[in-house]
Amino acid sequence: MRLRHKLLLHPVALLLAFLVGTAQGETLTIAGDIWCPVNCEPGSAKPGIFVELARDIFAESGIEVRYEARNWARVLQEVRRGEIDAAVGAGREDAPDFLFTETPVALSRNCFYTRQDSTWHYRGVESLPVVRLGVINDYSYGEQINAYIEAHYGQDDRVQRAAGDQALDLNLSKLMHGRLDALIENTWVIQNRLAALGHNRSDLREAGCRETNAPIYLAFSPALRDNRRYVELFEQGVRRYLADGRLQALLKAYGVDEH
Repeated sequence: MRLRHKLLLHPVALLLAFLVGTAQGETLTIAGDIWCPVNCEPGSAKPGIFVELARDIFAESGIEVRYEARNWARVLQEVRRGEIDAAVGAGREDAPDFLFTETPVALSRNCFYTRQDSTWHYRGVESLPVVRLGVINDYSYGEQINAYIEAHYGQDDRVQRAAGDQALDLNLSKLMHGRLDALIENTWVIQNRLAALGHNRSDLREAGCRETNAPIYLAFSPALRDNRRYVELFEQGVRRYLADGRLQALLKAYGVDEH
């Protein structure tokens, strides 16, 4: 009887173990270049707004989120090929073919920064030719600025592109040492990076901003079948977190008080 009882229970136990293992084994991989506070150092106590939001939302469906950091051009390539599930902090202009939620997580305000002794001010793309502008490879800055960057590719007296894991730090160093006249960057990111490097925001001069803030998202690979389900789960989660105030609280925890 003991043996028969054991044999009757054994298939059920196996099925339960399989189902539990399947639920526990689902992992979503997201990646971006370090763009703190949007996404920060992997494994740190504060890995970034988007990273914490994704982890919390997907955890509610039993899905683990793995976050990795690498340079932005590589992230876009690997997400496009389906080697990574989603790119952190992407705009629609970064990768129009990616899968986006209807609701953005945040709005990115891009501004131009110079040294304090500069008198230059951004007044549209027509004001750009008089400065050496620092940008980051494969970042999107809006249709008009993107077109200006492409038109002056390889002309270091107009546009200089930084690439790699330390692209922003390189642009900041070049600006401080007079090898650039201006750089363009997200206002949250520049403030966070200056603080991390021991500088004050007043060490740079804000010289004007893009007129339109750009929505930024967790953008999913179009090459992976499950990602349409992930898009829907994340969309529902963002809406839920907006409605109950959890997203606003997360932004404030990172020193950001706007959506």
